[in-house]
Parts: sequence; C-alpha cells; structure tokens
Amino acid sequence: MGTVVMYGSVSVDGFIADEHDQPGPLFDWLSSGDVPLDASGEVKVSQTSYDYTRPYWNQIGATLVGRHVFDMTDGWGGQPPSGVDHVVVVTHRPEPHGWDPEAPFHFVDGVEAAVAMAKELAGDRLVEVAAGEVGGQVLAAGLVNEVRMDVVPVVLGSGKRFFGSVDAQHLLEDPDVVIQGNRVLHLRYRVRPRSA
Repeated sequence: MGTVVMYGSVSVDGFIADEHDQPGPLFDWLSSGDVPLDASGEVKVSQTSYDYTRPYWNQIGATLVGRHVFDMTDGWGGQPPSGVDHVVVVTHRPEPHGWDPEAPFHFVDGVEAAVAMAKELAGDRLVEVAAGEVGGQVLAAGLVNEVRMDVVPVVLGSGKRFFGSVDAQHLLEDPDVVIQGNRVLHLRYRVRPRSA
C-alpha cells in the first residue's frame, strides 16, 4: 500500500492559514514563476519548484482532508484538486444534500478508517494528508510516513497550525530533500518510527 504523506504550504512560524482560514501569502510561490504546474496554466512556479512538485503531484492516488477544508472549498465542485483521483473526507456528517454520488469523494468517520480507505484507493501510489487538524490527528495516530512542507518566507504570528493541535513529541529524520524555489523552500522529512 502507498506511503502516507502529510503536506502543506506553511509560514516560517508554523501556520497554514490565519485565524480566519485565509492563507495570505502562503500560496504566492504558486504564481512566482513562468512554468505552468498544471493544465490550467493559472499556477506558475519556478523551474526548480516544478521539477520537485510536479513529480510529487503525479504520484498522489488519494488526498485525505477534513470536513472543514471540504466545506471551505465547496468540495472543489466535485472535482478533486490537482488531478488527484480520489478525495477521502474525514467527517462525522454525511455528504452534503444533493451531492453527486458519482463524484470520487468518500466520506469516512475517523482518521484510521479514512487512511485505510485512502490507501486502498491509492493502491501503490501516495496518500496525501492535508496539514492542519486532520493531518495532526493522522500523525498522532502513527500513520504518517513522511512530512513535506513548502515553507514560505512569511511570519503569520497566529492562526491554524501545520500540525494542528498535536501536543506530543514526534521525531522526524533529518530532511532528505531541501530545495530552494522562488519564495519557497521545499522540505521533506521521513517520520521516525515510534519506539516500541
């Protein structure tokens, strides 16, 4: 089954959005270059960021998000973001009224069950877990294999934390990827297995 990756753009002080769920300049790097990152041509990054990000996006078989993100994005109109095949939504509530049952979205109660479903859907491809509360819950459950961060040179001061409300220590290995793009530093850490 696929590797589980916790991912997000983050400020240097560890936030993925401000207190009003606004990312502010955290996604500026996605318009800081001249190389289209997706078919829309609206997202343009530096060649360095493209060479790192595009192959990663191509490996994602399923993305796991919380209901809050799903609701904020209006479920991406039933079309998974960035060409991902499936989205698994962690929620205690059913899909929205009138939701298209053919849309490749799966509503699951609990992070363990959501990760299991995402792995099944992804096959040998990656499972991407959105940073924030759900990502922190998946990390706390010991289900994250690696952490990828796009660190943006901004201090937000407060807001939504990258690791959510995780309140226990989790050790990561030394970064095995450190790539500087325009207005972003791409980092990848393997999660150190817990001691038995």
